Amino acid sequence: MTLERLVLAWLPVAVVFIVIGGLGTRFYSASGAEPPNEWTRPEKVWMFTKWDILWRSLEAAAVTLFASLWFDSLGHGGWWLLFSLVGLIVSFARLQGATTWQRREALIHATRDVVRYVLAGAILAWRLG
Repeated sequence: MTLERLVLAWLPVAVVFIVIGGLGTRFYSASGAEPPNEWTRPEKVWMFTKWDILWRSLEAAAVTLFASLWFDSLGHGGWWLLFSLVGLIVSFARLQGATTWQRREALIHATRDVVRYVLAGAILAWRLG
């Protein structure tokens, strides 16, 4: 596995993690102040912090290295099941401290995490498999 191949596999996964991870990000006004009704005002922009982008890029790098191990040494079949399980593991870590009123939001985040990881697995199966 060459470094170039890993980087070319990591880039689309990082984009997917940033975009899908950002779906839970709220829209704020361009001035940075949170308005009272944030979904109806037209001057909304989708903002990420540098930390969000760095964290999701590092997460995508770890998943790319994990996929490299899977596709280069262990096998090619069942990638969708493997990445679904990894997505569930990541999402269950968030559910651990959720109270009853937070469970619906936690379930939405868990579903988003599983979709993120399965989509990343599909991209990596295509790029590395």
